[in-house]
Amino acid sequence: MGNLVDILRQRGFIEQTTHDQELSDYFGSHRVTGYIGFDPTASSLHIGHLVPIMSLAHMQRAGHRPIALVGGGTGLVGDPSGKTEMRQMLTLERVEQNAAGIKQQLSCFMDFGEEKALLLNNAEWLLPLHYIPFLRDIGRHFSVNRMIKAESYKLRLDSEEGLSFIEFNYQVLQAYDFLELSRRHDCRLQMGGRDQWGNIVAGVDLIRRVDQKAAFGITFPLITTSSGEKMGKTAKGAVWLDAARTSPYEYYQYWINTDDRDVARFLALFTFLPLEEIRAVERLEGSALNGAKTVLAFEATGLAHGREEALAALQASQRLFGSRKISEEVLPSSLIPRAASETDPAGVPSSTIRRERLTAGIPAFKLFHELGLSSSGAAARRLIDQGGGYINGRRIDSPERLISDDDLSAEGFMVLRCGKKHYYRLQVEK
Repeated sequence: MGNLVDILRQRGFIEQTTHDQELSDYFGSHRVTGYIGFDPTASSLHIGHLVPIMSLAHMQRAGHRPIALVGGGTGLVGDPSGKTEMRQMLTLERVEQNAAGIKQQLSCFMDFGEEKALLLNNAEWLLPLHYIPFLRDIGRHFSVNRMIKAESYKLRLDSEEGLSFIEFNYQVLQAYDFLELSRRHDCRLQMGGRDQWGNIVAGVDLIRRVDQKAAFGITFPLITTSSGEKMGKTAKGAVWLDAARTSPYEYYQYWINTDDRDVARFLALFTFLPLEEIRAVERLEGSALNGAKTVLAFEATGLAHGREEALAALQASQRLFGSRKISEEVLPSSLIPRAASETDPAGVPSSTIRRERLTAGIPAFKLFHELGLSSSGAAARRLIDQGGGYINGRRIDSPERLISDDDLSAEGFMVLRCGKKHYYRLQVEK
């Protein structure tokens, strides 16, 4: 088993730990079970969740057992951390739907078979709680004076809306999650974002007070790009892990457009390639660095969407922008195809269109016929009905679907596809 603390620290995951030496010693002598909570406020996770997801995956790869805890119970309350106003209250049905989507995405990164990792929902123990016994047995261990000094609460207390009583309970419930996981699964580690430090420490303290056992916490830094922007934010909004929200092609394009200064750091955080190979990337420039970006995009897309989708995104990008040979010396552990593709980007049909035409929207079947992707409007309808029409790597669900300027990339173009191999690039007139 590898020492997870060392692995995560070397790759840039760790900002703060509790009981640093004791934690390292614990990992050196135990098969550790640790968890991270995921708030089910949406049916999909996004790139901003990748640091906690990858940390759980590293935990499994190091021989330990990760727990991904979906907050089916705490999601009904709402975490005030990092928020200046109260989160929208979700129904139980909505939380359950969102939790199902999150579980499916996490399965792309971890093996949940044979107790190798656990997918749990805290609704299992939070919803049946009886209020008075909970206050008596658990609530008595919490100091209100200490709680209101926590950063997550102070921000809300100073806001115009203030802090609701239901949100004030959140730290107690999260600490109780840690206690329950310790009792049920011998889970002694909780990890989370920097805004979760107070909640994590509260859980560590609760386990010590109630069960007289040692527990530990790790928090991650907020990951920003070198330009100071938050990870995963684009002009169109969040970059989702759900292929229905962000297609594998769009996901690939996000990573291949990484700033030169961030390539090595993102390879360490968002791929499993060896660190010694990643450190060599720091010395690259020009075409060699662009090759490393291609590897980053390929590896990241493969983790989230599978190797087949990563290959399809790579090939689509090569058709549109040209391909390059990636040196065998650049990140040699990657299984990305190294030879330059024979596809001629100049052979991809393309044309321009006036933005005002797109503003009103054009039915997909009409645009496919107009661009010569189908021999007639009726043929275009059949193609799309049979699942053979795509825009930006995403299947078009209806022939009547309006294609508009919302489908344009930040660079002002869109990619249409007919079947598996016929691409068309449509650019807005400048």
